[in-house]
Order: sequence, then C-alpha cells, then structure tokens
Amino acid sequence: MPVLLILYVCLSLVIGVLGKNRKFGFWGYFFGSLLLSPVIGLLLVIASDSRNSKAGEQG
Repeated sequence: MPVLLILYVCLSLVIGVLGKNRKFGFWGYFFGSLLLSPVIGLLLVIASDSRNSKAGEQG
C-alpha cells in the first residue's frame, strides 16, 4: 500500500513538472493530479495552452 501511495505522488510530481510552463503552473497541475488522478492531470496538461501563448496569435 505505501508503494502505491509513493508511486501516485511521484506521478503527480511528474505531471506538475510537465505543466510548469502551462496555464496553471506546477502547483495547479500537481494538486489537480493529486485530487483527480495522474491520468486526468496528464490530460489536463496536454489540453492546456502554454502560459506565453496569445489567443489571437497564429503560426
């Protein structure tokens, strides 16, 4: 059981690192993946925009 908990938290940390330059930042994706699941957190990171992107920008 503790191994699964450690794995769950580590996966959430990885999701947080992947999302650090995204819209909600490290903490947003980390806590999102902790509360929901790392799989849902990964989907949120993939679906989100980069922090620096502009809505009307093309190219």
